[in-house]
Amino acid sequence: MFTFILIVSFILCVLMVLIVLVQNSKGGGLASNFSSSNQIMGVKKTTDFLEKATWGLALAIFALCLGAAATIDHGTNVPKSAIEQELLETETAPATPAFPTEAPVKPTETEKAE
Repeated sequence: MFTFILIVSFILCVLMVLIVLVQNSKGGGLASNFSSSNQIMGVKKTTDFLEKATWGLALAIFALCLGAAATIDHGTNVPKSAIEQELLETETAPATPAFPTEAPVKPTETEKAE
């Protein structure tokens, strides 16, 4: 289910980018191509449609993000692989290092001369 939601979200994001690129922040964009007053949709209706489509896609993407967060697998019930299980069973605390119990011996005069 998570994969399906992810794919649909990606498609809606691409559509959102395309619709935003068609719009122009100063009232141009796709609406400026319909300069004739006898068009079926007209300039104002085109901008209204693009604005409503932008809001609709934004809400759909938001809802799908919430759905994806609800359906994602957090891995809490996933059994460990055999290798991980074996490593956990054989892993022990590191052995304490063996420290010398005697003090180091200073070299004698004859050993220094050699």
